[in-house]
Parts: sequence; structure tokens; C-alpha cells
Amino acid sequence: METILITGVGQRIGLHLANALLDRGYHIIGTFRKDRPALADLRKRGAMLYPCDFYQPEAVHQLLEQINSNYTKLRAIIHNASDWLTDTGVEPDILQKMMQVHVYAPYHINRALAPMLINDQGDATDIIHFSDYVASTGSAKHSAYAASKAALENLTLSMASTWAPNIKVNAIAPALIKFNPGDSDAYRAKTLKKSLLPREGGYKEVEVSVNFLLQSNYITGRVLPLDGGRHLVTK
Repeated sequence: METILITGVGQRIGLHLANALLDRGYHIIGTFRKDRPALADLRKRGAMLYPCDFYQPEAVHQLLEQINSNYTKLRAIIHNASDWLTDTGVEPDILQKMMQVHVYAPYHINRALAPMLINDQGDATDIIHFSDYVASTGSAKHSAYAASKAALENLTLSMASTWAPNIKVNAIAPALIKFNPGDSDAYRAKTLKKSLLPREGGYKEVEVSVNFLLQSNYITGRVLPLDGGRHLVTK
């Protein structure tokens, strides 16, 4: 049974991917920052879950020690763990926090675990980074977040070059995938108008995209957009 590491499996995209890949017969290693009821179901299904606060460098190092102690091979690493802090003007370390979660942690995890991704058969394995649509456009209210995701996309390019042909390294850049339950009707209507396809992408779309990259033998160093044609809408 092949093993996939997914960061941030407590909710939304990460939780859906963990369950979907369990359905496909993979063994899942997952990380979470906050324990949630849904994680109990993942544990029952056989997922091995580790608490890890990516804001803490020491927690990342401890995670790597645990994985290296318990596993020798990985099929893929999927970096989904994320946070979305608003630029407040009063919190001086927002940029540091965003870079810590979206760049520092993936950088160190990938470098530490890359030897586990290189297999004896020579088949290419995968690293998939979750970026964001705003990495290519910037964001007036989330500039630190957008900058860190842009850095993650650049890291995708560097690591694809470093580990080819053994490891394929790609990114997925979603825009609207799923509204939050508390989003107002006005916010939903305004957001839907930003895309040529005025609807939520949905978790299934993310699942299909991940499977596509896992199954591909000829894609690396690319950013796959899931934005409903948002880039073609005139602002």
C-alpha cells in the first residue's frame, strides 16, 4: 500500500482529499493544527494523524522525526495546510507567519522527505503545493498571504528542477472552491460574479486535479489553475 502525506487534513480541502485518497487505497499520513470531530473518522479508517502547528519551526522538526522513524517510502506529499490572515496594519509579524506556513514548512518537509519519494523502480513520485489565485494577482487586503503563495509557486519551479526526473513537483492554484457557512448572500453574489463560471468549484474538482497530477507522467514545474475563468473577467 502506497503512502501519501497530506498537511492540514482537519477540514475542507484537506479533509476531503484524505477521505478520497483513502477510498483509492492509499495509506494516509495527515497533519492537523486543531483536533476536530472529523479526524476521528479518519483515524477509524486507518489514517495516521499527527498534530503539528506550522507556525512553530520546532513542531515541523518533530513531525519530520516522527515520519522518518515510522516510514521509509512515500508516494506523494500534498501541501494543503494554510492560513489566511488579513493585513491589519497593527500585527507586525503577519508576513513572517504567512511565510512560515506556506514556504518554510513545505521547504523543510520536502527537503527532509525527498529521499523517501525516490523509489527503486524509477517511477516518478509527486509533491503538490496548494497555492492560490491571488499569487499571480496580489491582494489589497491579504498582501502577506498572496506574497507567501507566490513564493510557494516559485519554490515549485526550483524543486521541480532539482528533483527531476524522479519527483514531479507541481502546484494547484484555486480561486473559489467552497464558500464558508457564515458567508453572507451579498458576499456570495459578489464573489460569483468574478468568474466566467459563476459557481463554486467544489471539493470534487480539487480531487480530480490531484488525481490528474498523480497519474501524469509528463507534467512538472507547473501551476494548475482552478479559477472558473476568473482571469478573463474584466474588473
